[in-house]
Amino acid sequence: MQKKKLSEIELNTTLIGDCRETLKQLPDGCINTCITSPPFYALRDYQEENQIGLEKTPDEYVEELVKVFREVKRVLREDGNLWLNLGDTYSSHKDCKSISQTLSLDTGSEQAHIIDKGRAASRDSKMLKEQGLKNKELIGIPWKVAFALREDGWYLRQDIIWSKKNSMPESVKDRCTKSHEYIFLMTKNPTYYYDNEAIKEEVTQSTKERDKYKRTGYEKESHGGEINHINPYKAYRDTNLKKNKRSVWTVATRPFKDAHFAVFPPDLIEPMVLAGCPEKGIVLDPFMGSGTTGMVAQSLGRSWIGCELNPEYVEMQRKRTSQQSLF
Repeated sequence: MQKKKLSEIELNTTLIGDCRETLKQLPDGCINTCITSPPFYALRDYQEENQIGLEKTPDEYVEELVKVFREVKRVLREDGNLWLNLGDTYSSHKDCKSISQTLSLDTGSEQAHIIDKGRAASRDSKMLKEQGLKNKELIGIPWKVAFALREDGWYLRQDIIWSKKNSMPESVKDRCTKSHEYIFLMTKNPTYYYDNEAIKEEVTQSTKERDKYKRTGYEKESHGGEINHINPYKAYRDTNLKKNKRSVWTVATRPFKDAHFAVFPPDLIEPMVLAGCPEKGIVLDPFMGSGTTGMVAQSLGRSWIGCELNPEYVEMQRKRTSQQSLF
């Protein structure tokens, strides 16, 4: 597939087809940031030929994602970055324990596209044993992918915890209910675009009040020879009133009536766009799905390019991005 010049690429549009092929249309170094969530391993069947997520083994799944993000790395600018959301999968000789992402509208659980019992690779006893996986074991898919990408040249800069305050209940009695997923911040180079000011968090009122009265052992000698005790953090907060964003992001999942599959909450995407892409920059999502990445990017003054294997989802994406609004 022949590469096009950036001027020949239509922005705010979706390339239909397998992203391992459609990404080859994009020229080198044209994208500012990539924000995406690939299909999780052995949890969903989207009824599409060659779909990622149904590989026989975890290693094959990881290998396919490395191929995808090798192309992503090529199309990123030298100061580009990647925000990669991944969930995990349990191995089970009898039954698959999936990690729910979000809720289907008007239901108590996400049923859409769940693989029927007996069909998931994570229930293949022979494969599990050959891969060194024991029954009821958490596979560790997110970290397998992150380490494989690092081996392929990416800089693994940070793991972010997406904490879901309205996580799905699970019928388990021998472990805690899963209520988080990972977001990995990865970059092409050790220096990259990252606007920390754009995503700083408000300092709590209790912290502001405490700083009014708190004194520490830090000392500073005045011109008159007197010793004054000061709080060095108070001076910082008095002028900024905000703090650097923490690595645990608490964002509720939200049902979306037009999609029968897991969707990104817009509030989760917004800080990635603001920190990872300058105004008028370009955001890429190679697993576009319902189009949340494009919708949020466009509402914040950025352009976007998506890739989508299922052409039926493209109309949903167009509808959402034309409205330029959150759910």
